[in-house]
Amino acid sequence: MKIVLLYLICINILTLSLFGIDKVLAIKNKRRIPEKDLLAFSFLGGAIGGLLGMFMFNHKISKGSFLLKFTFVLIAQIVLFYFMRI
Repeated sequence: MKIVLLYLICINILTLSLFGIDKVLAIKNKRRIPEKDLLAFSFLGGAIGGLLGMFMFNHKISKGSFLLKFTFVLIAQIVLFYFMRI
């Protein structure tokens, strides 16, 4: 159980960081992190980090298609963790 908790902490910190990096790249008009990568890290356990990143950096919150996909990932993760009893 400790390894799962450690994994979740790390993946959420990484996902939060990726959202922050993507925001900085967006401001500088540089090549961005693909949305599919942001969603993949969120799906792999980093949905809370992604959600925090969206609000902390005010990033991707006005893009409806991304929000819909992210909401699906978040709900899927909550259901999965509920059944895993984490």
